Amino acid sequence: MIKIGREVAEALSGRRPVVALETTLVAHGFPAGDGIAVGLEAERRVRDSGAVPATVGVLDGAVRVGLAETELERFTPEARKVGPRDLAVCAVQGAVGATTVGGTLAACRAAGIGFMATGGIGGVHRGERLDVSADLGELARTEALVVCSGVKSLLDVAATVELLETLGVPALGFGTDELPLFYTARGGPPVSARIESAEQAARVAHAHWQLGRHSALVLARPPDESLDDVAPLIEQALAEAEKAGVGGQAVTPFVLARLHELSGGRTLDANRKLVADNAGLASEIAVAYARIAA
Repeated sequence: MIKIGREVAEALSGRRPVVALETTLVAHGFPAGDGIAVGLEAERRVRDSGAVPATVGVLDGAVRVGLAETELERFTPEARKVGPRDLAVCAVQGAVGATTVGGTLAACRAAGIGFMATGGIGGVHRGERLDVSADLGELARTEALVVCSGVKSLLDVAATVELLETLGVPALGFGTDELPLFYTARGGPPVSARIESAEQAARVAHAHWQLGRHSALVLARPPDESLDDVAPLIEQALAEAEKAGVGGQAVTPFVLARLHELSGGRTLDANRKLVADNAGLASEIAVAYARIAA
């Protein structure tokens, strides 16, 4: 059911650093065709910082950990969006499945991978109806450090941070005391601790797991260029999604697409950059952790 690519398997057996990457970003996070370039750039940044990339997706009846470029090209917008509950069904039915953060973390736990990079994590959706991303459940049960740009800003960020605290998942800030709001560097709730370097992040993760904590750590890196005027555009995109009856897993890709249009492409450029930057930082931390754990 789980097939680990040769390069990833050799790295894991040799206790060399590995960083997992999701495929929902490739299939659904960018305009058709752009996602593959973003995925490849994220892999390049992981390699340049000294780790091995392990992009995760469901292909040919198996959860694949480590994809070749020709395999990555199969993750088109028609791919299923696959969370942890969907992995087995997608594999058995032979569908192409693009893994979310939660789906990727589930594969990380099975494969023994302790580091992941993404754009933003899911969480508690806005509104009165209870809608909580499966990402949070996987963060609570997976020993992995996840580098991101915070909680997706279309969500209820404050409620998500409170739930992370309840689940025992540290929400850390990389060089910041506030949780980034994905496109915006400032204005989020306070983080549980500020981290100043990749080395310090690796030491915190090592201590967290040595203390018997079996949860993930979320390390939020603020974007280098903050889009401080994007909040009204998010509100508009969310209102349009509600009016159009868009719900569930379809909300995020709908809102992201509208944001790219409403911002004149600025959010698209920012999204590309933050995904690559997060991958590079995750690799630096994984390399530092490998030295500590040796």
